[in-house]
Amino acid sequence: MVKPDVQTIWGWLDEVPDPEIPVISVVDLGIIRGVEWDGDVLEVAITPTYSGCPATSIINLDVETALRDRGLEQIRLKQQLSPAWTTDWLSEKGAAKLEDYGIAPPSPAGGPSQCPRCKSAAVEKVSQFGSTPCKAHWRCLSCLEPFDYFKCI
Repeated sequence: MVKPDVQTIWGWLDEVPDPEIPVISVVDLGIIRGVEWDGDVLEVAITPTYSGCPATSIINLDVETALRDRGLEQIRLKQQLSPAWTTDWLSEKGAAKLEDYGIAPPSPAGGPSQCPRCKSAAVEKVSQFGSTPCKAHWRCLSCLEPFDYFKCI
């Protein structure tokens, strides 16, 4: 097998969905920190969204499976803890995909600026805790629909 270039591998990884929010990829989420060849071994650096994230082992398995499915055999996954992941690493494409899916993307204001469904600014927090630890539960006062807000970290 011809060794694929790093840009091609980034493209493959951009097809690996986040297991908790499958509408975005692990690349969009910003947790793939580096892809490089170390001789014949492909090294992929991955940063968990937070320590103890239950999806970390699944993400590692999904990344490795995606690469093996494309013929790569010598793979080294590295956990990179520093610098820590923050929502600033979420791509613009990922934020747009979240909103299209009905999850308000992170906002420096500390809460969503609008409902991801009807775009109304009339929203209120229901609970700081949502369906996963990285999300809070909000409600739109215009369309009355509940929605998740991806918290800033």
